[in-house]
Amino acid sequence: MRLCGRTVGSMRIVIAGGHGQIALRLERLLAARGDEVAGIIRRAEQGSDLREAGAEPVLLDLESASVEEVAAHLQGADAAVFAAGAGPGSGVARKDSVDKGAAVLFADAAVRAGVRRFVVVSSMGADPAHEGDEVFDVYQRAKGEADAYVSGLDALDWTILRPGSLTNDAGTGLVRLEAHTGRGAVPRDDVAAVLAELVDTRATAGLVLELISGSSPVSVAVKSVAGN
Repeated sequence: MRLCGRTVGSMRIVIAGGHGQIALRLERLLAARGDEVAGIIRRAEQGSDLREAGAEPVLLDLESASVEEVAAHLQGADAAVFAAGAGPGSGVARKDSVDKGAAVLFADAAVRAGVRRFVVVSSMGADPAHEGDEVFDVYQRAKGEADAYVSGLDALDWTILRPGSLTNDAGTGLVRLEAHTGRGAVPRDDVAAVLAELVDTRATAGLVLELISGSSPVSVAVKSVAGN
């Protein structure tokens, strides 16, 4: 039984980076199946897109908010998804403040609020020891450092998803989801579909998974890694 007017069996899920391309797709999927979804956004004008997707917009800047402020919005949630990113046009500083800093903040806030289920949208090749001085190299280090931090938190049932090259092609519902897939592309539609399954599948806790297009239906792919 759920509280707060939710239907029996539904979940409350809070998504950081609620206006991102993957997040909006995920919000639609979760809302369509009856979950209560909140998306954290930085700009008020983004709220209409979230409401259209079936999500509640939460105005909060993860680059300046405190752990307590973020935790207040996570109270009562069944799961949290970190899907925020500084974006391809951002510089080095925001890779550190968003791709790493906001992820660390959101994880700490989930611990503070008692939200155990925590799913991270990372990047294939993320590695704290990644070498190079280009912006993308800094991004890969920042994502790797964030993943390392999250994976060290015993209070979270975390799963880290590392998609390959993202496309806006229509999703096929067919993926390859493994600890190591090798390089490849994947539609954002299919990334969102995998995230929706992962949120529900706590047996994937403690796994770092790579994702590209493949031949397995999403639900089969998730069940397969959960059973390993």
